[in-house]
Amino acid sequence: MEIGNVVKAVPTAAALRRARGATAACFALNGFVMGMWIVHIPAVERRTGVGHALLGWLLLLLGAGAFAGMRLAGPLTDRFGARLVVPAGAGLCSAAVVLPALAADAPALGGALLLLGFGNGCLDVAMNTHAVQVERGYGRPVMSAFHAVFSVGGVLAALAGALALGAGLPTAATLGATALAGLLVALLLAPALLSKEPAPGPAPAARTRRRTPPRIRTLAVLAFLLMLCEGVANDWSVLHLRDSFDAPPATAALAYGAFATAMTAGRLLADRIAARTGPVAVLRRGAALAGSGLALAVAAPAVPVALAGWTLFGAGLSGCVPQLFSAAGHADPDAAGTNVSRVAGLGYLGMLAGPAVIGPLTRLVPLGPTLLLPVACCAFAALAAPALRPVPTPNSCMSGNSST
Repeated sequence: MEIGNVVKAVPTAAALRRARGATAACFALNGFVMGMWIVHIPAVERRTGVGHALLGWLLLLLGAGAFAGMRLAGPLTDRFGARLVVPAGAGLCSAAVVLPALAADAPALGGALLLLGFGNGCLDVAMNTHAVQVERGYGRPVMSAFHAVFSVGGVLAALAGALALGAGLPTAATLGATALAGLLVALLLAPALLSKEPAPGPAPAARTRRRTPPRIRTLAVLAFLLMLCEGVANDWSVLHLRDSFDAPPATAALAYGAFATAMTAGRLLADRIAARTGPVAVLRRGAALAGSGLALAVAAPAVPVALAGWTLFGAGLSGCVPQLFSAAGHADPDAAGTNVSRVAGLGYLGMLAGPAVIGPLTRLVPLGPTLLLPVACCAFAALAAPALRPVPTPNSCMSGNSST
């Protein structure tokens, strides 16, 4: 297919299948590596002697590193291609996961978390950008399934971490093995990734640096609001059942379990729904369902109803954020990495902001009513769903191999 003076090579069906498998492996690796870190947080906290309060501040360095990595990886992916940046990000993220286990004090732990966050941010943007490239080759939605595989990687990490801790294995040994396995996966998946697409526009030297398009800003704001909701579920769902219903720890834990399970299952189905109804409908209906579910949980008279509400909250949110990443990547293929980094970066800040905002609000009102804030975020996202409507341009349409 010729666009301008550039002949654009279309990947074969076999190449697309290999690239899709490699991308799924990358998402699973990211979920597994970060999941193994999360499982071992208490052990690292004991080793370094930091308290809960100091650990909370140090975890902000993880977020800062991730944001910096996202901002850097986007332009690098546009310039050099995901085939180079994805393995580099995967290798850095994997290698860095062992560093917190080697830290002996708070400053060392802070440096380790900064580097781990940086690697995670680089990998996050690069693999999502490559997922957009794979999706463009297929000509139909496949993004949500990749995010579902990320969740599966986290579940596997929880199981593997529990086995390692139960067996009394040293944290450094477990995370060191995770790092080695991750480096091996990064090397193995690299050849299956797609090469950088030739730019259909002017030569790189002739391009000028453009400001963030208004549509990308809107997508980034929506990502901030919706990932804020995810962050609230991650940190406050269990506490909601405990504080509102005096539920025992095992029962309260079911709130997050219901949310995470519904999130994973929903992402496995979201691509088919998006192919039939379009991304606007997925965002509008998903955000509306999520807001209704959380409102149900807040107003629930009993634990089973609250669990149903958290389940609906996860199911509704499941397909929303992948649609935003996909829309950002397809908006301008020449700047796919940069646009994904803008949306993912602000979204990541939202995930960090959610728990931080809810905490201070609980000093003024009970936890239940404070959860109406993410309900309002979902309502706004539902109303702003038309921002996902594709803008027809020669460079932004998905084409080819829809039957692959």
